Amino acid sequence: MKERLKRSIMGWFASFIIALIIVFVLKTFVGMPTTVKGTSMATTLHPNDKLFLSTWDINFNTVPSRGTIITFEAPSVESLIDSTDCTAIYTSNSRTIGEKILYYSLGISNSSYIKRVIGLPGDHIEIKNDHVYINGSEYNEEYLENDVKTDMASGGVCSNIIVPDGCVYVLGDNRSASIDSRKFGCIPIGKIEGKVIARWWPANNRGTV
Repeated sequence: MKERLKRSIMGWFASFIIALIIVFVLKTFVGMPTTVKGTSMATTLHPNDKLFLSTWDINFNTVPSRGTIITFEAPSVESLIDSTDCTAIYTSNSRTIGEKILYYSLGISNSSYIKRVIGLPGDHIEIKNDHVYINGSEYNEEYLENDVKTDMASGGVCSNIIVPDGCVYVLGDNRSASIDSRKFGCIPIGKIEGKVIARWWPANNRGTV
């Protein structure tokens, strides 16, 4: 009886480990689901929208295209105090051991942000006249509502910078309610977790993003 119970427990344990490995491989080389938690990407994305992320390109530290919506590890410092570098700060223990296990095995994270890529490495980004300027030209953002203003009313020091190598400048579509690169600086490519390719819930709003 004891041997049968032992074999049963070992069988369940082996099945659990195999399932974790399969999920890890799929998450690492294909993609994973995620859920929108805040309003910083409204009206493009809404709280509780279910999305599918592609992780393939991210594994090779590929720079995402301008306009791509990405998720990334939340910076350790929410607001920089000067614009000398304007690169987001991450401490060595920015995620606890438990969070790392959940994220790298199952893709579960409580410390991720979702924003849109605006500036690429080497771009000169300026926030002025209620708009974004890239390399001296006003950037046309057709996905924004007509009354959206891009300014520094909520604070931040990264309004006139050159995006550092290996980083991207990100903004939320809901500019007045988004903590983004204006405050915490540019995101290192290595901190990007995935790029949004589709919304699968709610059912009446399914499709590519």
